[in-house]
Amino acid sequence: MCNFLKNADMDLKILSIVWGVVDLDRAIAFWSEALDYKMKYEPEADFAILVPKDGDGIQLSLKVTSSEEPKRHHIDLITDNQNKEVERLLGIGASKVKGWNYEQDADYVVLLDTEGNSFCIVQRNIK
Repeated sequence: MCNFLKNADMDLKILSIVWGVVDLDRAIAFWSEALDYKMKYEPEADFAILVPKDGDGIQLSLKVTSSEEPKRHHIDLITDNQNKEVERLLGIGASKVKGWNYEQDADYVVLLDTEGNSFCIVQRNIK
């Protein structure tokens, strides 16, 4: 291991994933249900923070943007039951990416959220 990785003074952790959206209310509804998250505080006009209902995990910040184009951000979500989760997410408003060229042994499915942002559902390797 590199020496800089052993630094006892290092206390840097992921606080939040920031996700650019156009419709804040729609994004709050989708991601709250998709991840079983809740609002951390009342949302501002252009910003909201979602946190896990059980308190364990990374928060997701939603920031209103003026662009109608999806942003260059990405998250991977991992599960023991990929098919079930993909179907659940499709049922609450996600959509499949058309024409995605998956490699033969792909362990992920690429979906779009209600804003057109891509994210992946990864099958946990069970060995």
